[in-house]
Amino acid sequence: MNLEEIQKLLALMRENDLLEVEIEEEGRKVRLKKKGEVACTAPAPAFASAPAPGAVPVPPPPPAPAPPDAGLLTIHSPMVGTFYRSAKPDAEAFVETGDEVAEDTVLCIIEAMKVMNEIKAEMKGRVEKILAENGEAVEFGQPLFLIRPAAA
Repeated sequence: MNLEEIQKLLALMRENDLLEVEIEEEGRKVRLKKKGEVACTAPAPAFASAPAPGAVPVPPPPPAPAPPDAGLLTIHSPMVGTFYRSAKPDAEAFVETGDEVAEDTVLCIIEAMKVMNEIKAEMKGRVEKILAENGEAVEFGQPLFLIRPAAA
């Protein structure tokens, strides 16, 4: 990936309010993330090498309609472990769908190697969807919550 492609990628990130993009191509890896923001993922655009001489470029397909979850940010699991919605089996869940959250609001706990790790919202907004089930094993990077950011 050359500097021009990276600059185009940065412009795409700004236009679409993307917070993090990671691309791996031919053994090289590029990761871009806005400082101080919660990570979210979006499909990374595929970069093609320059067309061969005499080749006819194919126009890109028309843009797909916005998914129903457009405008939502995803909270991902920062580790492999077991997902818990509450501190104890008989305690009420940290958050429910529709709850307003702040940066320091605990969303869940992930148990990894007998250590309970609190996962915080790290943003103001509203919980739109809880994607993991209580007691379920989660993987690194697995989507856990969809949050609608609060209007600035």
